[in-house]
Amino acid sequence: MVKTRKYSFVTLLIAIALVSATWMLSEMYYTARIGWFGEDGSREIAPILQKYGAHRFSRNVEEWVIRDFFQDRHNGVFLDVGANDYRNESNTYYLETELGWSGVAIDALEEFAPGYKEHRPHTRFFAGFVSDVGDSAVQFFVPEQNKLVASVSHEFTERAGTPGVPRTVRTTTLDRVLVQAGISRLDFMSMDIELSEPKALAGFDIDRFSPSLVCVEANPEVRQQILDYFARHHYTVIGKYLRADPKNLYFRPMAD
Repeated sequence: MVKTRKYSFVTLLIAIALVSATWMLSEMYYTARIGWFGEDGSREIAPILQKYGAHRFSRNVEEWVIRDFFQDRHNGVFLDVGANDYRNESNTYYLETELGWSGVAIDALEEFAPGYKEHRPHTRFFAGFVSDVGDSAVQFFVPEQNKLVASVSHEFTERAGTPGVPRTVRTTTLDRVLVQAGISRLDFMSMDIELSEPKALAGFDIDRFSPSLVCVEANPEVRQQILDYFARHHYTVIGKYLRADPKNLYFRPMAD
């Protein structure tokens, strides 16, 4: 009996040590993660990260912000423009696989289509370059090692350190794709198309589809054009996320 109690006590001590070590490691990891955003950004993102955990599929903090805005709401409808890979660095993978959302993904690179077909059954993938006009063609520069920065601007891909190989891509408009997909309303729209955002927005009837949240990458070259577009359509920047995510702008409809 004494021997059994001794082993039980040792087992308890080991369990306590394991729990303590796990807690310390998680705190260290958490501290390191919020440190990425700088002093101001970390204050903004810290409560969101604490609520939703450190793991994410998006490249930066987009997934946390989206989940925070919708409070993990289920069964929404999204539009992912410049969707890239079906999972890696995706702003909509979590929405579909964990929260039951469905929607449309668009990318100029058709090689991403098989991944969506196999792994994203509730997402319709469209291959095409989104612009203000359809049935045309553009020269698109595609870096072999980093397709995330593929762009119509050769200078942009070179500045990113990965000069692109040119290919010709057919154009379409967001309105055309959404009508073809049978989408009449949107809850969320994500747009990351490396300086082509103003052209894509010019072919989008935001008043018709009225997304509740829009996340747009806003590089300095096109940032003001993006701000002007949303102001004209009575959308406002969400101040809560400005310092948490300096790379993107988040918009919502202005309150009546």
